Amino acid sequence: MSRRQRIRRIAGLGARFLTVGAISTLIEIAVFNLLFLGLGWDVVAAKIVASLVALVNAYFGNREWTFRARGKHGRTLEVVLFIATNAFCTALGAVIVWAGVLLVGAVQGHPAGPFAVNVVNLFSIAVVVLARFALYHWVVFPGTRTAGKGRAPA
Repeated sequence: MSRRQRIRRIAGLGARFLTVGAISTLIEIAVFNLLFLGLGWDVVAAKIVASLVALVNAYFGNREWTFRARGKHGRTLEVVLFIATNAFCTALGAVIVWAGVLLVGAVQGHPAGPFAVNVVNLFSIAVVVLARFALYHWVVFPGTRTAGKGRAPA
């Protein structure tokens, strides 16, 4: 496969990944704000729960659309790797939110308000998106699927 073909293939995967991610991000932001602003939850707890809710959409969207022709693992190992990857990414996002909210509060001299918390949350999402794509591509759904492992490539 030529370099140009590899770039086009990765760009196609990236576009599908970002589409699934955009939908999952909207779900995550909505749940985060419902929990944090609507129900008064702690920012870290709201971040973790919102990430887990969005995770369900992310698995099915990525498994059945983005990486439908990839994945040499059996379904069980794939799900275990997906959960482990997302546990890591959820923790990474929560740490970024926690540290960012503390940093903003320290810089401002008072607790971060809803706007600043959401800016920090969006930053955490951007960092986690890059980590997730790399981990999905090379760890969770590596290689090409064989006929005996899930659906045949489309």
